[in-house]
Amino acid sequence: MKIFDYYAHYYDLIYQDKDYESEVEFIKDLLQTFSPTANSILELGSGTGIHAVLLAEAGYTVRGVDNSAEMLDRAKSRQTRLEPEVAARLEFSYGDICAIDLEQKFDGAIALFHVVDYQTTSTKLQDFFQTARNHLNPDGILIFDFWYGAAVLSDRPSIRVKRLENDEVSLMRIAEPIMYPQLNQVEVNYQVLITDKANGNVQELKESHQMRYLFMPEIELFLENVGMRIIKSGEWLSDRPAGIDTWGVYCVAKVL
Repeated sequence: MKIFDYYAHYYDLIYQDKDYESEVEFIKDLLQTFSPTANSILELGSGTGIHAVLLAEAGYTVRGVDNSAEMLDRAKSRQTRLEPEVAARLEFSYGDICAIDLEQKFDGAIALFHVVDYQTTSTKLQDFFQTARNHLNPDGILIFDFWYGAAVLSDRPSIRVKRLENDEVSLMRIAEPIMYPQLNQVEVNYQVLITDKANGNVQELKESHQMRYLFMPEIELFLENVGMRIIKSGEWLSDRPAGIDTWGVYCVAKVL
């Protein structure tokens, strides 16, 4: 079972404080600026479908792809609760975002919440960008965010504890990072303790997420190899220039 399959059941609880609405507004502004006629969007690594749903509610047709069956189940369940005209603009597919061929072209592609960082080898990264390029129309754009290497090395990852709860459970997640600077990677080891409020039973989950932080010159090279180039970049959401204090950076890349 893949790491996100175990994680999926508690994913939305863990990230209940994530500002999906602001993120989608940011994406919409980028789409309207750099591809104002865009209508169809491919989301690579669509997770439980929240970004996709918000984009569909804004009028876009969205196809999400993920390789976690559990995540897709939650996305499809969310889709069934939508108004019919919104649900009709959504489709979710199982697949490897570095290899899938949907035999369909899109006006834009997005990969959010550090999906790119999970492609830890140069081969996987190149395959990811090739997959995105293969599914874009001639004037299509790709929007993605990632851990910016300069900031990761300047403000190194540390142990973090997150506590959350809902009506059914209380949850504590401990994240312990290990850096591998020779690989440009961080291994984030998660211990998640879930307490059932009804009976006091405690469930423990352990996962290890391997992440690669990236630098602009290598991203430019990967994109050049697939016939794309960066046309805009900055800090995720704030749009400040990337610097040693900006862990989250985004790029907009356009087909050449």
